[in-house]
Amino acid sequence: MRIIIAGVGDLGFHLAKLLAYEEQDIIVIDQDAEVLERASNNLDVNVIKGSSTSIKVLEEANVAKADLLIAVTSIEETNIATAIIGKSLGAKKTIARISNIEFLHQRDKLDLKTVGIDEIISPESLGAREIKRLLKQSALTDTFEFEKGSLSLIGITVDEESELRDKTLTETAYLNPDHNFTTIAILRDNETIIPYGDNKFLMGDHAYFIAEPSGVNRVMALAGKESFEIKNVMILGGSKVGINLAKQVSKKYNIKLIEQDKDKCLALADELPDTMIINGDGRSIDLLKQEGIDRMDAFVALTGNSETNIISSLVAKNNGVRKTVSAVENIDYIHLSQSIGVDTLINKKLIAANFIFRYIRKGHVLNLTSIHGVDAEILEFEVKKGSKMIDHALKELKFPKQAIIGGVIRNNNGHAVRGDFVFKEKDRVVVLSKNDCIRTVETFFK
Repeated sequence: MRIIIAGVGDLGFHLAKLLAYEEQDIIVIDQDAEVLERASNNLDVNVIKGSSTSIKVLEEANVAKADLLIAVTSIEETNIATAIIGKSLGAKKTIARISNIEFLHQRDKLDLKTVGIDEIISPESLGAREIKRLLKQSALTDTFEFEKGSLSLIGITVDEESELRDKTLTETAYLNPDHNFTTIAILRDNETIIPYGDNKFLMGDHAYFIAEPSGVNRVMALAGKESFEIKNVMILGGSKVGINLAKQVSKKYNIKLIEQDKDKCLALADELPDTMIINGDGRSIDLLKQEGIDRMDAFVALTGNSETNIISSLVAKNNGVRKTVSAVENIDYIHLSQSIGVDTLINKKLIAANFIFRYIRKGHVLNLTSIHGVDAEILEFEVKKGSKMIDHALKELKFPKQAIIGGVIRNNNGHAVRGDFVFKEKDRVVVLSKNDCIRTVETFFK
């Protein structure tokens, strides 16, 4: 595919990185020479300096031959104009990053395809949706459901209470007598390990599993974790993600939102009638205590400052809050959650990049999600007629070492598979794969 990416900030760069593993023909456009140099030095892409709304620049990128034009600059108007102009110049499909959530809610009424925009994405809306998902499973650091929970991706921290600690996967087999979960990844000191029998769970590891419904509780028990009901949630920051989150969860939880800007607080009070708006500096420990931080079940830090979010989340943790989620702008910070004590760090641009990647792979990949900080993707494939998977046991497949099959959904029932599991047509297979191995994994399902 020939793919043009307009905007090489964190979102555009990460997306180009994902696609570069696919050996796609990628052209990136930006007006900043420094970010183009970074892309050129680190990725297998062609770079063009200039505005993506310039017909001359788009023609230089040969937009008429583009299978996909993705506009993800930081300016919404630029993205919309880029998609419209690019489509009129011959791009087959266009995606535009937007920040105005009204576009998402009114997409049917607007019928954006008629003006040349095939898909719109909002990192803020996707970030809020991700946090909503994380709040559902209070004791887990990560969770994602396949086929309404037939299989679940779950993450836990290995600590003093965990029966898994200091045991290899082989040694823990007796702890899983029903074979209802599979260990798919261990994150340790910023290194992603795809584990096999000899790999050991160590103190402080983040461990990830694909589990059947009964296996979710089993993993939590082995990890020494107990689910607890979340009722009271404090959100720090009236950012677009914070507003989106409050709108999505205020009917389910008691929400307090702290915002420093007084005028913004007045506007938020009208926009969020089911949310208590507090005007104050969320960095103030006295304010957090005054507003009952010790009575909160979850704390979500969503200001525009990564350091403020991390520090305030640690303050919340120190005051007894059991679930903390912090947004970070710097993608390099994502790995820190393993060592600093915040339950989950998220980056809305990473989430958006993966959403676009899934859109591009639609038809080949049924589902795609990322584990925050793990250098691999979780993908769901369907076993097609004629594929090399059919009627073969897992142990016969010579599946690449850089990937692992975590489970299979067959007739709406989830199965955590072992070596003797035999695949059938229409099985939906959940795989964790390193980025540079995804194309190899795909060949098993074609």
